[in-house]
Amino acid sequence: MTRQVRLTSTVTHEGGRYVARCVQVEVASQGRTIREALDQLREALELYFEDERPPGGDEAPAGPVEVRDA
Repeated sequence: MTRQVRLTSTVTHEGGRYVARCVQVEVASQGRTIREALDQLREALELYFEDERPPGGDEAPAGPVEVRDA
């Protein structure tokens, strides 16, 4: 049975390329455009989850973190 998992990603611009990272697991990818970086990340995550169990409801909830600027 296949289930769909919703994950969170961040995209940054580094050295002329876009880098997409998954917040829940240590998987990242890159591309020439944001869309390409996200497409590559999606593919990398699908390959990653062939061997690993996707995050479920047993993880601690994520939320914003406030940091003071010194």
